[in-house]
Amino acid sequence: MDTDAISHGIQLAVAPVFLLSAVAAMITAVAVRLARIIDRARTLEDQLKGLTDILDIAAVWNELAELRTRGHLANYSIGLLTLCGFLIGGTIVILFLGETINVEMRRLAVWAFLSSVFCFMLALLCFLVETWIATRVLQFGKHGLER
Repeated sequence: MDTDAISHGIQLAVAPVFLLSAVAAMITAVAVRLARIIDRARTLEDQLKGLTDILDIAAVWNELAELRTRGHLANYSIGLLTLCGFLIGGTIVILFLGETINVEMRRLAVWAFLSSVFCFMLALLCFLVETWIATRVLQFGKHGLER
């Protein structure tokens, strides 16, 4: 094998690795949010056992429904980010092999990379909607502090 081709293949493969590190950071951020959603749902489910007032029960059920939606969005985001990471890994392999074994695979590399970016964008959209839902219910001190 030609060492110049190998080093050029490594250079080509390094660029997508930066996106891969962004994907890893996003997975961490979304996983932390999902853990907080799960913790809140468990707390509410425990509170539900001791409630007798129908209005309190309805409020808890409404919040649980919202948490369920947020959990689904976080799961979709993690799934898309995982697929994105897999596609980036595929892009790296394709670029490296294309340079080292002299097989024309650039179109496949382009499609794999663009698909990974599309998955990343969809994951960001899921994350954005989840955070909108989470902050929509916050009152930020409006109760009793209005002037």
